[in-house]
Amino acid sequence: MKIRVLSYNIHRAIGVDRRFRPQRIVDVIAHHEPDIVLLQEVDEGVPRSREMDLALELALEADYPFYAVGHNVSLRKGRYGNATLSRFPILRERNIDLTIGRKKRRGCQHTTVRLEKRAGHPHQLEVFNLHLGLSALERRQQIGLLASSPEFAPLDHSRACLVGGDFNDWRSLLRPFFVDALEFRSATERAKGARMAAIETYPSFSPRGGLDRVYYRGPLRLLAARRCRLKVSKVASDHLPIVVDFELR
Repeated sequence: MKIRVLSYNIHRAIGVDRRFRPQRIVDVIAHHEPDIVLLQEVDEGVPRSREMDLALELALEADYPFYAVGHNVSLRKGRYGNATLSRFPILRERNIDLTIGRKKRRGCQHTTVRLEKRAGHPHQLEVFNLHLGLSALERRQQIGLLASSPEFAPLDHSRACLVGGDFNDWRSLLRPFFVDALEFRSATERAKGARMAAIETYPSFSPRGGLDRVYYRGPLRLLAARRCRLKVSKVASDHLPIVVDFELR
């Protein structure tokens, strides 16, 4: 069974041209036809995005029957956070608080997605959709919170699991934690000479940083990973989406 995952910081559907255009986000998602979409910076009831429920609108317009939202930041009017859209049923959803002290509120949305193999036997995929902080120390502490959370800690390493989103990890400092300590593999890094380099996704109009990443574990085989190259994606958000194909073994 093949699964396509797209991770995208949509910047509230406000592009680098400062225009609120959710249809551009829909067009980018629809072009790639992912099975599971991990979105960050998704507004609900905020004036800057016409007080829309962006997760609901994007799910409807892009034809995703299942979605879940994890709100992290409350504004004077409205709130925003992460959203996961899925072609498959979402059996469980939780929002894990990754806020450190008085820093900006951050979170990781956990969803358990029920996949169906061709033979009809159900299989579950654990999906963690996060948006980490701006400082290296804050990010390390946030991954510690995630790893010790009741949603993540009990998971057997043989279980199909993805951790994706906006890591803000310019220098790949979190890679050893995921790869060595938690036994994940990186889907979004490529060999570049003697080192591994993340696929660059930020800023969208001239990418220089690999902020958007996907790590995976369990019976998943990586088939391909790439950033979006659609012209519209260079203006739709300040990030480019990352697209990853897996085979469930």
